[in-house]
Amino acid sequence: MILEPPSAFMRCNCTMLETSYLHEPWREEAMCQNDTEGLFFPDPADIGAVAVAKAVCASCPVANECLAYAIDTDQPFGIWGGFTAKERRRIRREWMKEIRRAS
Repeated sequence: MILEPPSAFMRCNCTMLETSYLHEPWREEAMCQNDTEGLFFPDPADIGAVAVAKAVCASCPVANECLAYAIDTDQPFGIWGGFTAKERRRIRREWMKEIRRAS
């Protein structure tokens, strides 16, 4: 399954150095904003812990924005927008192909 790039990803050329991107309003609506136990940074081999984090993301109203941020800033760890780092790398490759085709 190939997901469409969220519009936030398509219009943003931000990097982690751009702090304004780190303070986007979507973060205030994220279901993970008060996580103090590291729920969203499980050991990738712990399938159960990964599934718990993904379940929270599945009901998060800003999962697409979170995913776009993680891909745009190349987050190497954790569950972002309901996807693991490995899954995000695959999605990023597909999105980049799509963006190049559209250019």
